[in-house]
Amino acid sequence: MHIHILGICGTFMGGVAALAREAGHRVTGCDAGVYPPMSDQLRSLGIDLIEGFGADQLALAPDMFVVGNVVSRARLPDGNPKFPLMEAILDAGKPYTSGPQWLAEHVLLGRHVLAVAGTHGKTTTTSMLAWALEKGGKAPGFLVGGVPLDFGVSARLGDGAAFVIEADEYDTAFFDKRSKFVHYRPRTAVLNNLEFDHADIFDDLAGIERQFHHLVRTVPGTGRLVVNATEKSLQRVLAQGCWSGLARFGTGGEWQARGSHDAFDVLRQGEVVGRVEWELSGLHNQMNALAAIAAADHVGVAPADAARALGSFRNVRRRMELRGTVERNGGAITVYDDFAHHPTAIRTTLDGLRKKLDDAGRKSERILAAFEPRSNTMKLGVMAAQLPWSLEAADLSFCHTAGLDWDAAAALAPMGNRAQVAAAVEPLVAQIVAAARPGDHIVCMSNGGFGGVHDKLIAALRAATAS
Repeated sequence: MHIHILGICGTFMGGVAALAREAGHRVTGCDAGVYPPMSDQLRSLGIDLIEGFGADQLALAPDMFVVGNVVSRARLPDGNPKFPLMEAILDAGKPYTSGPQWLAEHVLLGRHVLAVAGTHGKTTTTSMLAWALEKGGKAPGFLVGGVPLDFGVSARLGDGAAFVIEADEYDTAFFDKRSKFVHYRPRTAVLNNLEFDHADIFDDLAGIERQFHHLVRTVPGTGRLVVNATEKSLQRVLAQGCWSGLARFGTGGEWQARGSHDAFDVLRQGEVVGRVEWELSGLHNQMNALAAIAAADHVGVAPADAARALGSFRNVRRRMELRGTVERNGGAITVYDDFAHHPTAIRTTLDGLRKKLDDAGRKSERILAAFEPRSNTMKLGVMAAQLPWSLEAADLSFCHTAGLDWDAAAALAPMGNRAQVAAAVEPLVAQIVAAARPGDHIVCMSNGGFGGVHDKLIAALRAATAS
C-alpha cells in the first residue's frame, strides 16, 4: 500500500509514517515549517518529504491519503484554500482517512494496547512504560510524541503483543472532532492527570472530561484503568461510569511512593514491591513512574522489574535535555531544552529543578526561564494570568512575545524586574546573556523550535565569555 501523509512532520503523524514504513508500506508525505527531530528521523527512514500542500501532489495517486489534524478547510486572506491538496482530494473523490483511524486499522488491531492519557506527562510516561516492557522482555511496539533516548526513535512495531501509545485528547481531524484516543481501544489505559487545555477546541474542563470518559467506555471489563488518585477531575470522569479493573496511584491509591523523588520505594497496598533510583527530578516524574509500573504490571512485568528498569531510563529528547554548558569565570552556565508550554507544566519543570538543586546543597544557583507561549491555548491568552504563578521557582524569566495578540508584559507585571519580554529571539538572547552569571541554569521552554534559541544562546554566552 502507498500512503501519502498530510502533515507528516508532526510528532504523531511522523510516528504513523515510521510504523507504516516498517510494516512495508510505501510512505510519502508533505508538510510546512519542517524542523528536527522529526524531519531528520523521517529522512533517515527513506521517506520522501514534500514541502507544502500543493494540489499537484494528487498525481502521486496513493492508495490512501492520511490526513493530520493540522489540515483544515481554512482559506487564506486572498480567498484561496490554505490546503489546496485537501481540496483536490475532496473534489476528486479520492480515499482519505485520519492518522488515528489508519493506525487503529493497520497497526493496533489484535494488539494489547496500553494507552497513556493526561494533560501533562504523556510523552514521558509512555516512554517509561515502553522501556519497562522492553526490559521486562515484552518487546513492545510503541508510538511516542517525542524521541525516547533509550530507543532513539519515536515509533516501532515491536515483536510482542503489547503496543504502548501516547493517547492525545486533541481532536482527530477536521472531519472527525473526536479525541484521537477514542480510536485506540486500549486494554490498559493510564489517566495521568486532567486539567483545562486546548482552548481552541474545548469550551471548558467538562468538555475534556467528557472525551476522557469516551476513552473509559472503550476499555473492556478485563482491562485496567490506571488512574491518578489525587485528581478530582479524574474522579468526576470515573463517576460517569467505570466498567473495568481500577488501579489508583498517588496519595489515596493502592500504588504509592515512599522516599525522595530520585530514590524511592514503590508500594502496592502498603507493601514494598520495588525501588526506583534514577537521575530524574520532581514529584511529577515520581507519579509518572508509579503509573508506568502499575500499567506494566497488567501485562505481566513484575513491579520490582519495572522499577529496576526505570533506574536506567534516560528520559526523552526535549525533557530537561542538557544542550550545553559554558564556562565563565570559574563557573558553569548550563542550558536546557524542555517541551513545557502549559503553565502547570512550566511550574512543574522549574519546581523539579529547584528541588534538585536545593537537595544537592546548591541553593545559591539561579534558574533563568526562557519561554514562548506558542501552543494554541497560550496564543489565545486564556492562561496568561497564570504565568507569574508558573514561574515562581525562576529567579529571572524571559518571554518571547512574537505572534501574541495579548500583552505579555502586562501579564508578567506582578513579577516586577524578575521578568523581561522581547518580540524576537535575538534580543531575548541578548537579555539572557546580559543577566547570566556563573552557576546559572537556563531552561528554554517551548513546544516548537523556539527559533533555534538554544544554539544561539550557547554561542552568545561563549562569545561574551571570550570577549
